[in-house]
Amino acid sequence: MANVRAKLVYPVSQVKRPVIARLALDFNVLADIRRASVEDGSGWLICELEGSSDDLERAFNWLSEIEIEVDTLGDIVES
Repeated sequence: MANVRAKLVYPVSQVKRPVIARLALDFNVLADIRRASVEDGSGWLICELEGSSDDLERAFNWLSEIEIEVDTLGDIVES
């Protein structure tokens, strides 16, 4: 398993989408939310994501496809 700390920045079109649930259900990636701010027009959250390297890569690709910006805040740490 790999862990990565990331900031996810949501555009207006994605604020109401259940992104964290989709990460868990569709990509086998667990998200531990550390800090967040969600409003009607925008949102961001800082979380620690856990999953296999392949699952994390697929999840990051999907997030990019739906225009959620992913900024990694630290190196991926294998556990």
